[in-house]
Amino acid sequence: MNYRKLGNLTVSSVGLGCMGMSHAYGAPADKKEMRELIAAAVDMGVTHFDTAEVYGSSDDPHDNERLLGAALAPYREKVVIASKFGVSFDMSLLKEGRSPIVTDARPEVIRSSVEGSLRRLGTDHIDLYYQHRVDPKVPVEEVAGVMGELIREGKILYWGISEATENDIRRAHAVCPLTAVQNRYSMMARGYERLFPVLEELGIGFVAFSPLANGVLTGAYGKGDIFDAKLDMRARMPQFTPEAMERNAELLALLRNLAEGRSATSGQIALAWMLCKKPYVAPIPGTRKISRLKENAGAAEIVLSAA
Repeated sequence: MNYRKLGNLTVSSVGLGCMGMSHAYGAPADKKEMRELIAAAVDMGVTHFDTAEVYGSSDDPHDNERLLGAALAPYREKVVIASKFGVSFDMSLLKEGRSPIVTDARPEVIRSSVEGSLRRLGTDHIDLYYQHRVDPKVPVEEVAGVMGELIREGKILYWGISEATENDIRRAHAVCPLTAVQNRYSMMARGYERLFPVLEELGIGFVAFSPLANGVLTGAYGKGDIFDAKLDMRARMPQFTPEAMERNAELLALLRNLAEGRSATSGQIALAWMLCKKPYVAPIPGTRKISRLKENAGAAEIVLSAA
């Protein structure tokens, strides 16, 4: 494993997104197995672990923070824990064709959220604390002001924003400097490359969630795959439709060919592609399997030319 900077924060080049262990990818995984997987990640040199207060199930909405906190307790001083505040889920909105994400970044809600996350994670500080989504009802300047207070109080060390625009970034950074922006980014979702110039200007890192397009870029899925509509968000994702899979075929073939020439896997090439693109891009692929964890971590060693 090698390491890179998000602002002034050093993280492993490949991190571990922990959401799928508890949320949105079917029923929650076995906790003992996930604790073992997280410990294995630390042994591989992974230092960057990403969660959120809302990664859980209807039975336990905060499951993932508790899982991560318990698993990382023996390694707390060696790792970077990132969590998020500011959203909840209302799945009934899906019936109306609307996003189930409800934003709320009022200062009192942030204060309640950080205390809850600290308690569940079993730590006295969160290394990187994100506004999970921009709240159109609360100016980002007001949120940034609260982040500055939490940094001064020692409850968080750095902060960031997820799914932010250039305007959001500039306004927030002017009040309390941002360390990272976490947005969806992969070979199949490149729209946020437009943010790279402002991130370079301001010295902000970019954390890529869904860097494997929710698994599509591993080549593990095909036209016939079906997901549980109630528990698995992939059932609603456009890249998994049969028509999309047909259109994805050319890209997946390119990945396979590049991988074969390097004794690598398609997923490793997809991760190496973004790691070699910019030195401040840090992907956080998620997995429940040790084999995939090893594979993802190995992508940090692959060097691709610009061509």
